[in-house]
Amino acid sequence: MALLRVLAEQRVALGLVLHVAHLHHGLRGAEADGDLEFCRALAADLELPFHEERVDTATEAKANPESGKKTESLEEAARRLRYGWFRGLMAKDEVDAVATAHTLDDQAETVLAKFLRGAWTEGLSGIHSVVQFPEGRILRPLVGVTRAEVEGYLKELGQEWRDDSSNRHLTFTRNRIRHELLPLLETWNPRLREHLAQMAELARDEEAWWEAELARIAPQLLLRGRAVRGGGRAAGDGISGISIDVSRLAALPVALQRRLLRFAAESLGARADFAATEALRGLALRGRAGQKRELAQGLRGERTARELGLRVGPATGAETPVPEYTGSVPGEILGPAFGLRLEMGVEVEARGGADGRSLAGGRQARLRNWKPGDRVRLRHASGPRKVKEVLERLKVTGTGRALWPVLEVDGAIVWMRGVEVEPEHGIVVVASALE
Repeated sequence: MALLRVLAEQRVALGLVLHVAHLHHGLRGAEADGDLEFCRALAADLELPFHEERVDTATEAKANPESGKKTESLEEAARRLRYGWFRGLMAKDEVDAVATAHTLDDQAETVLAKFLRGAWTEGLSGIHSVVQFPEGRILRPLVGVTRAEVEGYLKELGQEWRDDSSNRHLTFTRNRIRHELLPLLETWNPRLREHLAQMAELARDEEAWWEAELARIAPQLLLRGRAVRGGGRAAGDGISGISIDVSRLAALPVALQRRLLRFAAESLGARADFAATEALRGLALRGRAGQKRELAQGLRGERTARELGLRVGPATGAETPVPEYTGSVPGEILGPAFGLRLEMGVEVEARGGADGRSLAGGRQARLRNWKPGDRVRLRHASGPRKVKEVLERLKVTGTGRALWPVLEVDGAIVWMRGVEVEPEHGIVVVASALE
């Protein structure tokens, strides 16, 4: 509402032909219908062209894996559909650009969420004020304005607005950051939102510099294919590859080494997380000829006498199985492969019988790696979710995704790293690092 009103006031001075666009996501029922009617009426009052569309976000988020689409969270599906529609409007020349009303508060929440997920610098750049798509630009003119300032402006105008009730649901990570984590952190630093927004600006500028620097340096250092006798290079076996001279890599600053290796992996269609990048650096700088590392997404590193080769293709050998560890409830399990110690107890309510024996006690627990098809019931969630989907929401990728522990009792996952699991069988699990 604030964005629309301020642009409507300034359209003559800015030379804008202003339109209004509203996407109904097919969620929240009558409340969302009311949002649409509210926006349509305001556009009519301002005598502005109005574009509207309806989508079924829930169905899109539960897309059949056989269709080739990955399962998404509601937030991810909604964002993809929304920006797809915006780009469609620009592609049809209905509009030249689309402005969205992200605020400084949204920026702070985004940066903090990315930090919690373990983002690199580009992730900490947060919400960009301008995003260029082939069809046109997305603009965020209010990204330096706080939510309080937005509401103050609307109250001054006497302009009503609509609140999305789902923004109060604490099942969504962003809402927990907004309503719980940020207010708590602001007791330590009242200017935290401002500082997070400044961090995003610094990260954006540094990423722009790195992008230009890599575009200059990468062609000099990254070699396509594999060296062959007599000179020249060959791809071979239909497997794409990039190589780099290890002596030249070693001469670079560590920051550039990491950037170059990640750039090479992305050029091959793979994303290297921190652990994978460090594994490749270690192979290049301290490895010996003939050594290999197989990483996630089919990415492989192979050391020769002079080069580190990166390839993407099917695995060349069987993966080493991850050990499983068992124990009794109540009790303790040590899992060296995961670096974990799990202490398993029983809630008081679950105790029963004259001898005080726990109804949940005496059962076997199994600490193991997750596997496709696993489901877990998260605390406060409406039903079980696939572990694969949970990892996607946690943004766990690369080598981290390949090794992610869960604890199973009687076929139910009662604990999983990184999330709160709804207690099953009255079992309480406390995890700590294994020394």
